[in-house]
Amino acid sequence: MEEFRRTYSRLCKESGAEPQETVLQQMHQLPQGRLDLATQSLTVDTCRALGKLLQKEALLTELVLSDCMLSEEGAVLLLQGLCVNTIVRFLDLKGNNLRASGAEALAKLLRQNKSIQSLTLEWNSLGTWEEAFAAFCGALAANGALRQLDLRNNQISHKGAEELALALKSNTSLQQLDLRWNHIGLLGGRALVNCLPSNRTLWKLELAGNSIPGDILRAVEQAMDHNQDRQTTFRESQARAHVLSKEVRHLREEKSKQFLDLMETIDRQREEMVRSSKASAARVGQLQEALNERHSIINALKAKLQMAEAALALSEQKAQDLGELLATTEQEQRSLAQRQAKEHRLEQQEAAERESKLLRDLSAANEKNLLLQNQVDELERKVKSQQDQLFLTRQELTNTAAELKMRAVQAEERLELEKKRSRQSLEDAEHLRFKEVEHMTRHLEESERAMQERVQRLEAVRLSLEEQQRLAHLEEKLRLLAQARDEAQSACLQQKQVVADAQARASQLGRQAEGLRRRLEELQQELSNKDQEKAAEVTRVRLELQEQNGRLQAELTAQEALKEKAAALERQLKVIASDHREALLDRESENASLREKLRLKQAEIARIRDEEAQRASFLQNAVLAYVQGSPLRTLSPQK
Repeated sequence: MEEFRRTYSRLCKESGAEPQETVLQQMHQLPQGRLDLATQSLTVDTCRALGKLLQKEALLTELVLSDCMLSEEGAVLLLQGLCVNTIVRFLDLKGNNLRASGAEALAKLLRQNKSIQSLTLEWNSLGTWEEAFAAFCGALAANGALRQLDLRNNQISHKGAEELALALKSNTSLQQLDLRWNHIGLLGGRALVNCLPSNRTLWKLELAGNSIPGDILRAVEQAMDHNQDRQTTFRESQARAHVLSKEVRHLREEKSKQFLDLMETIDRQREEMVRSSKASAARVGQLQEALNERHSIINALKAKLQMAEAALALSEQKAQDLGELLATTEQEQRSLAQRQAKEHRLEQQEAAERESKLLRDLSAANEKNLLLQNQVDELERKVKSQQDQLFLTRQELTNTAAELKMRAVQAEERLELEKKRSRQSLEDAEHLRFKEVEHMTRHLEESERAMQERVQRLEAVRLSLEEQQRLAHLEEKLRLLAQARDEAQSACLQQKQVVADAQARASQLGRQAEGLRRRLEELQQELSNKDQEKAAEVTRVRLELQEQNGRLQAELTAQEALKEKAAALERQLKVIASDHREALLDRESENASLREKLRLKQAEIARIRDEEAQRASFLQNAVLAYVQGSPLRTLSPQK
């Protein structure tokens, strides 16, 4: 941090401003990897220096700038410096009253920065400017690193919520989003609910304090629970796939080791066979040279014996015996060489058969390994397809439940509206009827009173006037009054008919409401049936997954059996190799015994040769002595 402070001071001086003492004190007190400047009033020059410093700083991972009263220019300078930073993971800009330019700078930051995972923007005014907030939402849709976003108390309206919904449809990294205490309302809540089926990574969405109905909040909670279940299922499938890949890798390594060991064994056997064949060829060559030498020696002895035949009959006989003995020895040597060549050919044939058998076993093991690999790949594909089907089934279940709930809510709303309308119409009709009846009764009473008064007046007049004329006139008036009374009665009948029609309409509306209630009950029954069907489908999928797990376990046991078979084959190979070594040792012992016999024969031949040489020398001396002692010696001249 000391180097950080010095760099900050140098950048402030280069820009012609003095560094803030409070900022230097906070830098001196901060731990490694964290810069907390909360509640510090930062000037534009400080923001410019910090922006330049953050472009090159490689130690800070957390930056806290909450309640710093940043100006628009200062916020833009800081965020420009963070655009090229690749180390900062946590950024807190709470309570800085960021507006249009701040929202645009944040949009640029989200588009360019790939390291920030947590962004806190509580107590700002980003939602007030719709175009800037739309740019911010577009950058959020393209961002692939942000995991947590806090937008509490940002005056976000339902239009801003719709922009956020569009961003969430494309975003694939955001996991937690806090939108509490904004102005999202019913329309914004519906937009967010509609975007959630397209987003599979968001598992926490806070919407309290936004005047959103409870059914939408429950739908959001269900979607979040579904995403959490999907995340847990995805992590479990990843763990299982990782375990299976480890096992497959382990099996491949074991098979490769076994294959390498088998190839090394075959190579060693081949080298041993080559060395044995070379040694046998060398031995045969040595024997052939020894035979050639023996032939030359025998020929020399034959020449010497032929030279001594004229004088030595006994030595000729003995030489013939020696020749016969040498012939039998040569025949034995030839038969021994033939036997050794035949045994060598048999050994080569046996080695070739063993090598072919080992190669067949190796090819069979490779084929089994390939079959096992294909089975493992097929099982992995089946598991993946089952997981996809389960996910699609769950998604269809949630979509169907949400749609049925929405239909039920809409039916209830329509039913309530119809009930209210029918009640209002009935009340209006009753009110009108009562008014008209009261009016008609008052009118009838007034007319009756007027008629009585007129009758009294007419009676008085009739008494005073002439009876004939007044009676005719009064009869005409009575007729008119009776006609008026009949009209009033007909009007009352019409009002009664209107009341009866209103009552019939009210009864019809009640029947319609009853039909809607029955339809709602049928929809609820269908929803429960579909829930049962989905539960049965889920149980069936689970049973299928359990069966597949059982098959995988059976295949694993089969693989273990194959491993045991491979171990048995290795043991057989070791036994065969030990037998081969023993056979080679036996052949070497036989060759040693044959060499010992040949050495004994050679010693006997040398002994016979020495005896014959001694006998020839004795005979020569005897002949010389005989010649020197004969009378011819006295007659012959001195040499």
